[in-house]
Amino acid sequence: MNTIKKLMKSIKQFKGVSILSPVCVTVEVALECIIPLYMIEMLAKIQEDNSIKNILLYGGILLALAAFSLVFGVLAGKFAATASTGFAKNLRQDMYYRIQGFAFSNIDKFSAPSLVTRMTTDVSNVQLAYMMIVRVAVRSPIMLVFSLIMAFVINVKIAFIFLALVPILGVGLFILFRLVDPIFTRVFKKYDAMNESIQEDIKGIRVVKSYVRDEYENKKFQKTSNDVRYDFLKGEKIIAIANPLMQFCMWFSILMICFLVPMFGVKEGIDKSSEMSSLIVYASQILSSLMMLNMVMIMISMANTSAKRIVEVLSEESDLHNPENPVYEVKNGDVRFEDVDFKYDVKADRRALKGVNLDIKSGETVGILGGTGSSKTSLVNLIPRLYDATSGHVYVGGLNVKDYDLDTLRNQVAVVLQKNVLFSGTIKENLRWGNPDASDEELERVCKLAQAHDFIMGFPDKYDTYIEQGGTNVSGGQKQRLCIARALLKKPKILILDDSTSAVDTKTDALIRKAFAEEIPNTTKFIIAQRVASVQDADKIIIMDGGSVADLGTHEELLARNPIYQEVYYSQNKTNNDEEVKVNGSKNN
Repeated sequence: MNTIKKLMKSIKQFKGVSILSPVCVTVEVALECIIPLYMIEMLAKIQEDNSIKNILLYGGILLALAAFSLVFGVLAGKFAATASTGFAKNLRQDMYYRIQGFAFSNIDKFSAPSLVTRMTTDVSNVQLAYMMIVRVAVRSPIMLVFSLIMAFVINVKIAFIFLALVPILGVGLFILFRLVDPIFTRVFKKYDAMNESIQEDIKGIRVVKSYVRDEYENKKFQKTSNDVRYDFLKGEKIIAIANPLMQFCMWFSILMICFLVPMFGVKEGIDKSSEMSSLIVYASQILSSLMMLNMVMIMISMANTSAKRIVEVLSEESDLHNPENPVYEVKNGDVRFEDVDFKYDVKADRRALKGVNLDIKSGETVGILGGTGSSKTSLVNLIPRLYDATSGHVYVGGLNVKDYDLDTLRNQVAVVLQKNVLFSGTIKENLRWGNPDASDEELERVCKLAQAHDFIMGFPDKYDTYIEQGGTNVSGGQKQRLCIARALLKKPKILILDDSTSAVDTKTDALIRKAFAEEIPNTTKFIIAQRVASVQDADKIIIMDGGSVADLGTHEELLARNPIYQEVYYSQNKTNNDEEVKVNGSKNN
């Protein structure tokens, strides 16, 4: 029930057509049920007087009834299609907006392939089910009731045949429904696995080609695809039993009508053939309405799983919220960590960060070094509140980050992530993600700071050069520099470069750092890097090890005392024998 209530909120402006469709269906069904009864009356009147005038009169009324039934049927279909497609549009929109508001911790709960499946396949299933609900699910029970009433009007004794067959067919269809329900519940989980296989293969297509793993990937996809096929095939085989069951009931009822009508007689003034044909029509309507109702139930069964998956997304609340009275101004780029612990999952035993205490002054340049998995990225993610600390406090500009309006905080903390992302569009359009109102002069200024201006001017269309999705038509170094320029356009008080110059040469890296020092001296800069050369001029260098701050100091201080820093530094620089001995001696100490 909660699932239905949650979904119904997305109908919004399509409530009107959602109501009009069942109204039109009711009128259509009433007319369809009246027509066979009217045919008996028409044939009786024509037998009494078969003049052209009489034939045209009663034939015209019959055509009018059929025409009105057609009109209302078309309108019902139109309203149902409008309601269902509009409902699906609103669902996708609501899900998309909800996902946009998620914190990173919320996104971690749903895999990307699963979210894609929920917004495509699952929404399509709910859309189809909704269309059938507002049309077929209304039509079937009304048709069943009206047809039974009309059959009793014609011949009470024979109408009891239908009453006997209805529960038989109904029970059979219900059993089939119960059998396929768990199958369709299971199959959508396998859909996620199939989509994940496709997404992984497409993203890593260059690696697949390089290692000649095409056949392996084909087999992996074939397995997931066959899993989906097997469950759908199993479900469809069960559903297929419904058709012969209905056909059996249909022909059995027709046989009984043909056998019993002559036996029980007919009402005075009614021709036997007219009564038989009308009863056969009603038998067809009664049994087909049950069949349609079964198909609706099967579709609803499939959509039920999809609906629950959609509601999971719509019900997910962001783990990050604005305070009741948020602060809308970040005074400066001061950053302070106070006894900070952090877990990606509150239930996890392992802490990504442990007992972090740092005090960074506004305008300082801070380098961060550490091995893979030492939680360098986890540390800087807490500054713009991409995640919240599990315990302890993070302060920016002298205030706890939880006191700020989220948009305000993130507008003052520019992050260039490890995985640089460019969107399809021109270079200008990509850069203006940092500031939609930036002038062409501002674009050129930040690109010069990021050492991107020269290569942009080398393109035929310069700043109007079109970037393919994901930035596939520019090199890794060019992509990194464009992302840095985009971040600089925000004019942030804090700039975080998360290994964002790894694809550029050391000369360009040095020029970027020099430009930062000269052009944005009041901006606090965090530089996560693998190369010591990228951080050795920093005011402070943080050494991360196992989620803790192992050491903090300048290049000279760390080179003199810290074995981790010494190992990284000397492994990246040519050393003489004396220096090697010094390193070994430091390690032994």
